[in-house]
Amino acid sequence: MSENKNLVLSNQNQAIDGEIVVAPEVIEVIVGIAASKVSGVYGMRGNLASNVAELFGSSVHDKGVYLTNDSGKITLDLYCFLNYGVSVPKTAIDMQEKVKQQVFYMTDLEIAEVNVHVVGVVPEKTTLPDLNELFDSENEED
Repeated sequence: MSENKNLVLSNQNQAIDGEIVVAPEVIEVIVGIAASKVSGVYGMRGNLASNVAELFGSSVHDKGVYLTNDSGKITLDLYCFLNYGVSVPKTAIDMQEKVKQQVFYMTDLEIAEVNVHVVGVVPEKTTLPDLNELFDSENEED
């Protein structure tokens, strides 16, 4: 028997009866987009399936985001790569604040924890020297 993992939003401020149900995957997409837009974040860590999907041109917005709902307390784990030279604590705090803000704004859900896991630092791209210029300069010296 499958367990219902959907999140039910309360609509106490509305005079209309009914309920709003949000799938956890929707929250993961919101979190993935919000986290990747933070300055200093190179990208989110994906798995084999998300990497293959990106190779074929589709965009995967929930990669690196893991949501757990334990008796109404929502915990998020974010796995990301940061740009070289950024402050890791400052960027992680910015991610936590941005994610909490966007989830609350879009779904009216309170997030209990946002855990940021930095899995790597991506160095700046350096320009490779032109090999023809290197070999030409050696030939001229002889």
